[in-house]
Amino acid sequence: MRMTRMTMLLAGAAALFVTTAARAEPVTLEVWTVSPPDYHQTMAAEFEKANPDIKINVKVVQFPDVVNDLARAVATGGAPDVTYVDNPDIALLVSKGLLTDLTPMVAASSIVKPADIYPGPLSAATYEDKLYAVPRGANTIALYYNADMFKAKGLDPEKPPTTWDEFHKAAKALNDPANNVYGLAFSAVGTEEGTFQFLPWLQMAGGDYDKLDTPGGIKALEFWQTLLDEKLASPDTLVRGQYDSTATFNAGNAAMVISGPWELPRMSKEAKFDWRVAMLPLPEPGAPRASALGEGDNVVLAASEHPAEAFRFVEYMYSQMPRVWNEFGYLPASKVSVSDPQYAAAFKTFDESMKFARNRGPSPEWSKISKAIYTAVQSALTHQSDAATALKTAQATIDGLPGR
Repeated sequence: MRMTRMTMLLAGAAALFVTTAARAEPVTLEVWTVSPPDYHQTMAAEFEKANPDIKINVKVVQFPDVVNDLARAVATGGAPDVTYVDNPDIALLVSKGLLTDLTPMVAASSIVKPADIYPGPLSAATYEDKLYAVPRGANTIALYYNADMFKAKGLDPEKPPTTWDEFHKAAKALNDPANNVYGLAFSAVGTEEGTFQFLPWLQMAGGDYDKLDTPGGIKALEFWQTLLDEKLASPDTLVRGQYDSTATFNAGNAAMVISGPWELPRMSKEAKFDWRVAMLPLPEPGAPRASALGEGDNVVLAASEHPAEAFRFVEYMYSQMPRVWNEFGYLPASKVSVSDPQYAAAFKTFDESMKFARNRGPSPEWSKISKAIYTAVQSALTHQSDAATALKTAQATIDGLPGR
């Protein structure tokens, strides 16, 4: 049956309406985050309001399970479009083909400028000269110290230790076994946290994650041995993480502690004394600075059906970097101005330290490299082997890893 002109027009209009309606349907992005989820939930709500064409579902996953959960989700077709990833895991995920190469998107972006990102976070986001991630923030470690104890022991709190020798002397002066006070607290636990704390000392002495058995590396590990052998640090340094070692400091049972900015809210409530923050001491004047790089990145999964929209969300989150310190407790990963920062003196020190924070890796074999490092540290500190032998054994393990 032949259609009249009016019928054809009506049919065309209906088809146009259906097509337009289909195009108007918002894109839905699946986003994974880790506890606490407030950062991504806040960012998602703000982004949705400014971008009504994009809807975002935020799912909370457990931090230790992110990599395995992503691999399973990709295999079953349930992968997110965007997820948070701990910075040492980027290389592993790239090696498995799970992440989108963001290099061309970043090159076209007026917001994400790699030149503005600090070297450590930029290195963590890069693998084989391609950018696969955008930092959401960062953290690092520094030296907290009890200024009241410094004064009581005749030390100048305006002049915290700047070298390993000064640090050792300060720890000895502050050590007060009769009053259950150690000179310092830190974490040498046999986990990633132990590696995280040891790497800066190794790197300041001229070594690195894949260059352990050097004179500087041996010197660094022997220095840690001295701190424990002289009982300047508690024996449970070997079994407790950073949270517990900082609790010792907060309670007044350690005069100094090595930890990060994540402790500031708790410390401001628990520590009933004048506490301050200084850069990690150097092996000797003029030695290169180093600090640990923590926190992670936002990535776009290679399986995403909406990579352009996903990158728009990642781009928006990066644009909010000036807020992350005050609102979420992360250090900025790039050169931004933070208005009226909380804990202003501590922020100044940690922000300076971020310039020297170094990536863990990059290597797809990071978990095995880290295990080799913290195993060596534990072996030397418990005198199962000397520092040189422990590091040589770890080096051999690392050298034998494929694609490191």
